[in-house]
Amino acid sequence: MYSTLEFKKYTAEDFMLFKELVKEDEIMKYISGKGLTPEEAEKKFAFILDINRDPLLGYFKVIDSESQLFLGDCKLVNYKKDPTVFEIGYLLQKEFWRKGLGTKICESMLAMAKHIDANKDVVGIIDPDNVASRKLLTKFGFQSYFSGIEDEIATEKLMLKRS
Repeated sequence: MYSTLEFKKYTAEDFMLFKELVKEDEIMKYISGKGLTPEEAEKKFAFILDINRDPLLGYFKVIDSESQLFLGDCKLVNYKKDPTVFEIGYLLQKEFWRKGLGTKICESMLAMAKHIDANKDVVGIIDPDNVASRKLLTKFGFQSYFSGIEDEIATEKLMLKRS
C-alpha cells in the first residue's frame, strides 16, 4: 500500500485540493490549532505559490504514484528565521494517518535536502503535544532544542545537524 510516493509542487490549479486539506480542524490541530477559513487558505496558498517559484525548494503534493491519490502535502523550504537551515514539514489527510507515510515523506524530504546541500542543517517545527511527529523526527536523528511559545503558538523545534 502506497509503496511509491510522488512529490509534485503545488500549482495554481491545486487550490481546491489544498483548501479541502487545510479546512479540517483535526488535520490542522497541530499546525494552526484549527482548520483554515477559505480566506486563510487562499492567503496561505498565495504564499506557497510564491515560495514554489524556487526551482528546488517548496511545498509539494504527496501523491500515491499507483493510484494517483492525493494523500497530503509536505515542504522543504529555507527556514524563515534562519535561511542557512532547511525546514521540513508534512500534512496528511486523516485516512492516511498511521500508515508509515510520515516516515516515507521524511526520508524523501531529507534526501532532497541532502542532494541540494548536504551540509545544511534541517529543522522540524511541531506542536509540543504532537507525540507522533516528535517520535518521527527523533527517529531520523533530530534533537529538540526549543520548547515554548513562539508567535503566540506552543512550539517545539527539533534540529538535524548535518555539518
